[in-house]
Amino acid sequence: MASWETLLAFATLTLVVAYFPGPALLYTAAQTIAHGRKAGFMAMLGIHLGCYLHVFAAAFGLSAVFTHVPELYVAVKLAGAAYLIWLGIGMIRAKLAAGEVNVAPAKTVRRALIDSFLVEVLNPKVALFFIALLPQFVDPAGSLPVWAQFLILGTIVNIAFSSADLLTVLGASFVVRTMKRTQGGFAVGRWLGGALMIGLGVKLATDKG
Repeated sequence: MASWETLLAFATLTLVVAYFPGPALLYTAAQTIAHGRKAGFMAMLGIHLGCYLHVFAAAFGLSAVFTHVPELYVAVKLAGAAYLIWLGIGMIRAKLAAGEVNVAPAKTVRRALIDSFLVEVLNPKVALFFIALLPQFVDPAGSLPVWAQFLILGTIVNIAFSSADLLTVLGASFVVRTMKRTQGGFAVGRWLGGALMIGLGVKLATDKG
């Protein structure tokens, strides 16, 4: 592995990136506001699991495909953006009883896990982030194989990101609890969560690079 000084720099950079407001934090907040804390936790777990696919891809060089085949990058990016927008529209159109924002049905909670996993997998920028960041802190002459160093560093990054997502879910669930358990209060949650989803989808689709 790299030196302790390098690892300290890596840890510092990881925490800064993890806690800087970004799409993952906004996504988990949207799920929590629209469907409650359990759905927020499942969204966090889905993102965490999906992120491991990008870690493995970086470890075994698969993420480099996006660099060499830009058309594939654009296709995956647009697919992910369209999926986010579709989720946002569905969230706004949801017809649940007042108060169910705090106690989401089991189907909604499971769906949050699946949707979040797919959203993370369909975000090529995550793949490029790992393939750009991790090699800077890998020591080819180290005692561990390069792929093992990739996995260790990627896991550290993923755990840091998940800790930020956890705090986001807890914060958003506090906001949800302060909402009045009325149809109007629930509608605000649905519209706010859906708007965040649609906004993230549009941003992902229109971002350059």
